[in-house]
Amino acid sequence: MADVKKKATRESYGEALVELAEQYPDLVVLDADLAAATKTGIFKKAYPDRFFDCGIAEENMMGVAAGLATAGMLPFASTFAMFAAGRAYEIVRNSIGYPHLNVKIGATHAGISVGEDGATHQCCEDIALMRTIPGMTVIVPSDDVEAKAAVRAAAAMEGPVYMRFGRLAAPILNDPETYQFEIGKGITMRDGKDITIVASGLMVAEAVQAAETLAAEGIDARVINIHTIKPLDEELIVRAAKETGRIVTVEEHSIIGGLGSAVCDCVSAKCPVQVTKIGVNDEFGHSGPAVDLLKQFGLSAENIVSVVKSVL
Repeated sequence: MADVKKKATRESYGEALVELAEQYPDLVVLDADLAAATKTGIFKKAYPDRFFDCGIAEENMMGVAAGLATAGMLPFASTFAMFAAGRAYEIVRNSIGYPHLNVKIGATHAGISVGEDGATHQCCEDIALMRTIPGMTVIVPSDDVEAKAAVRAAAAMEGPVYMRFGRLAAPILNDPETYQFEIGKGITMRDGKDITIVASGLMVAEAVQAAETLAAEGIDARVINIHTIKPLDEELIVRAAKETGRIVTVEEHSIIGGLGSAVCDCVSAKCPVQVTKIGVNDEFGHSGPAVDLLKQFGLSAENIVSVVKSVL
């Protein structure tokens, strides 16, 4: 996939906000002193009167966003995943989730691929935290096209949304002319009968690549992109469980509480099959080049191929 164009989904987030500004005159963007990194600086440049830098005070920013939502505005609160889901969790839960306010959270720099920023900034717990908040929609787009579509869908729906974006450039897999995004509906990237690989975010491209390698070796792997972790597309997951009998989940997140756990919750209740989880194995990351770290933690096409073979 070396010839595939790549783009970081955090850039897609910033661009999508600008694209939506005219359609939603009440749309405002908040950031916690990270506009250059989260790419909300793109919006700030285009609409300076609708951009608010809340400083290094993420809890306060979430409170401000909640207040703006009660006043009829459409706030997008932006910062790193570690601060959006971690540091500000109590405010997100009580001030946004509990009253079910129309606040959209743009969390960038999630997962191990933050790289050199190290363990303190490599948030691999955010999906688990946000999944537990009643009524919170959780979206993890896989590429530029899907990320922009996710921002549009979040703006159009009523209620709190947590969107997870990455720092590392991701391969663009989807065609902007034909791609259709629907909250809560996964996408079958490749059909197959032997096993199902369910992936999200940066790992979707790795899963597709792994499936191509497996196909060359006579193994027919289905690949499903679950961009919405909550609500989960249970119908698609159950159908895959029935038709292929085995599932491998792949996520740039802890294996506790994320995509893998959501899939296990679903199949254990509706179609018990073996589920093998690939992710961060209950450990902290460390500083290093993003691509090297992903391989070290098993978040690569090569490791997916190895795990699938061992399962089969």
